[in-house]
Amino acid sequence: MNLAAGDFVLPVDKPVGPTSHDVVAAARRALGTRRVGHTGTLDPFASGLLLLCIGRATRLAEYLSGMSKTYHATARLGVTTDTLDRDGSLMVERDASSVDEAAIRQVLAELVGAIQQVPPQFSAKKVDGEAMYSRARKGEHVELPPVDVTIHEADLVSCDGSDVDFSVRCSSGTYIRAIARDLGEALGVGAHLTELRRTSVGEYRIEDAVSMDELADETVVARARVAPIAAMAHLEGITLKDEHAARLLQGQRIRIAGEGEGRSADRVAISFGEDLLAIAELDDGVIRPRKVFPA
Repeated sequence: MNLAAGDFVLPVDKPVGPTSHDVVAAARRALGTRRVGHTGTLDPFASGLLLLCIGRATRLAEYLSGMSKTYHATARLGVTTDTLDRDGSLMVERDASSVDEAAIRQVLAELVGAIQQVPPQFSAKKVDGEAMYSRARKGEHVELPPVDVTIHEADLVSCDGSDVDFSVRCSSGTYIRAIARDLGEALGVGAHLTELRRTSVGEYRIEDAVSMDELADETVVARARVAPIAAMAHLEGITLKDEHAARLLQGQRIRIAGEGEGRSADRVAISFGEDLLAIAELDDGVIRPRKVFPA
């Protein structure tokens, strides 16, 4: 009653240059399986932590993609581009020499909290069924409504002339390019993102990730891989006994006594021993399976 040995989550350190799809393609070749997916896109100019879901663990991707993320970024003040990053076309240049560190720290502090953020024109966000970057490349401009995001932390790391290094911990769905844009606008000089590195996703850290070159190294992958039950550690968990496990794997809802009573949750990880059996909904001791993972 467990996901097979070839089903796991693998943290990978994406370098600058390849797309997230390129990393997936490399993993498919190295690991010898077509069943590889990722939980959050990084732009080609960005580097850092990309969580790959391998084998049947691809079914867990939706439960990993919503975790908070941490980034180290560099914004260049005084220069704006159409894509809000270094790969875009120059739009406006302004003198940013009068901006001081105190002003930058103040703006970053004001961005912390639950805010509404306008997505970039060049983004994967879909409007009328078409990705915004496709419409933007055709010269279209769409007034996008702001979306709710949460900036947990935003700290200045250093300043070197017009280049501002900062760190951000934020909710899923936050655009760091838009943070650079909003920082520049608040300072009155404009800005765009020149560097971006994702350093964590939830409890996953970049220090534990494998490089693209190491994907074919079985020893390295075995050391870095995360078992499905461990990958779901951020969810509430319930361990079942024999008499309940078989029924759950058949898709039946079950009522359990003890740890599940009086608790309700949209998502709980159901285990049997060291194995992940299902992702389920819990309602006062009643478990309703959403996804089951038979042997």
